Amino acid sequence: MIKRILPYEGLLHEVVEHAGVLYIGGIVPEDTSLDMAGQANDVLGQMSRLLETLGSDMSNVLQVTIFMADLSEKAAFNAAWKVHFAEAHLPARAAVGVADLGPNVKLEMIATAARPTSN
Repeated sequence: MIKRILPYEGLLHEVVEHAGVLYIGGIVPEDTSLDMAGQANDVLGQMSRLLETLGSDMSNVLQVTIFMADLSEKAAFNAAWKVHFAEAHLPARAAVGVADLGPNVKLEMIATAARPTSN
């Protein structure tokens, strides 16, 4: 069964779940006045809160793709990343440089996570 969660402007669902796997659509920073580290913390915090509402957490993230408007800011992103993920629970990941994410948007993230099942 496919469950679609949090519809957004008739364009998408923020999360689609199938067989205990959560597919999280693009998360962008709420405060685009922040630098890369600030926007990274914003986006990762949003993802953490979203996972908690869905019965999961950051330790269950399987894969993340980060789209960055400027790959020269990757080190600042990585510093924020390490705050949000314990080394034992680092997901697979890729960072992709893109031309434009919108005014002052430095990154957008998509993710796949597991929803733990209770036994």
